[in-house]
Amino acid sequence: MSELAQLIKKAAKDQMDSSKPMDIIIGEVVSAAPLKIKLDSKITLTESFLILTKAVVDYSVNMTVNHTTETHTHSHTYQDDSTTRTTQPNTHNHAYVGSKNFTIHNKLKVGDYVILLRAHGGQKFIVLDIVGGGTL
Repeated sequence: MSELAQLIKKAAKDQMDSSKPMDIIIGEVVSAAPLKIKLDSKITLTESFLILTKAVVDYSVNMTVNHTTETHTHSHTYQDDSTTRTTQPNTHNHAYVGSKNFTIHNKLKVGDYVILLRAHGGQKFIVLDIVGGGTL
C-alpha cells in the first residue's frame, strides 16, 4: 500500500508541476556581486536560482580578422648621439591580420532590467537577455 501511496503522491506532484509552465518575467538587477534579481516587492532571486546565458555575462571569443588600421599621421622621437631628434611626420596604416581574442562585455549591472524564463516547476530562472538599453 505504501508503494501505491508513493505513486499517487508522485502523480499529484507531477500534475501540480505541470500547471506551472514556462513563464516570461521581467526582473531588475539589484546587486551585481553577488548577483540578485528582484522580480517584485516580495521575491528577489539569488545566483543559485539563476541560469545565465552568454547574453548576460562577460566572455572571450577568438575571431579571425583581416583589415588595416585607420590611416594616421605622426612622427617619432628618438635618441641619436645623445641628441633627441624627431622624424618627419609620416602618414601610414598597419595590417591587422590573424586570429585575435576579443572580450564581449555583457555582464549585468545594477539597474539593468532583464528578461527571465521561469523553468518548469519554478525553481530555476534562465536569464535570457537585458531589456533594450537595460531600462524599461
